[in-house]
Amino acid sequence: MKVLGLDPSLTNFGWAVHDTSATGKARCVERGRFQTSTRTLFIERYTDLRSRLRELLVRTGVRYVGCEYPVFNDLWSEGMYGLFLYSCEAMLDHGVDVVFFSPGQVKAHARLLLNRPKIGNKLWEMKKSDMCDAARADTGGKGRWNHNEADAYLVARSAGRFWGYVDGALTKADLTDIERKQFSEVHTFKRGRRVGDTVRRGIEYREGERFFRWTNKDTEDG
Repeated sequence: MKVLGLDPSLTNFGWAVHDTSATGKARCVERGRFQTSTRTLFIERYTDLRSRLRELLVRTGVRYVGCEYPVFNDLWSEGMYGLFLYSCEAMLDHGVDVVFFSPGQVKAHARLLLNRPKIGNKLWEMKKSDMCDAARADTGGKGRWNHNEADAYLVARSAGRFWGYVDGALTKADLTDIERKQFSEVHTFKRGRRVGDTVRRGIEYREGERFFRWTNKDTEDG
């Protein structure tokens, strides 16, 4: 399965194609960045990036996409939300299946991939160089990586695991603990006012919010 990963940015929009069945260097089929200048009229930056994403979707012919989702707490900004909407429009028009991950979720996968240790009681803080190390480690341990492309590749890798799981190629037993928590967590409150209540927090239970099957949009639209 080939999965396109996206790390949206107005200045350096990272993208990468991950092959879930390949090994070593071949796991990253291709990667790159869409760049726009701050001197360009703001609306032209959005439309240019949308057009280039559409061209990439056509050229690669992927069905599955993973996208870093910027609208989480302090990471939210009007500019990133605008780019997120333009990117979603391109994916909806093209009819792909997309899953969204927060930056923290992607870093959790990368941290595990590298087996980064805790610092005291705190998790290792994953920086840009660590994300490049994780992408390099998953593709044979060689080569230079730009951090935008590395983030996009790691998003694609996480998305490949998610789509493999929800489509039945992977079972829950095949997942890491982090993947099980992110993809399929079900939490039952054991204390407080909500004791006994069960909440399905995993992404697999949040279709229409955290993942979309836009390959079926014509059927869904009737």
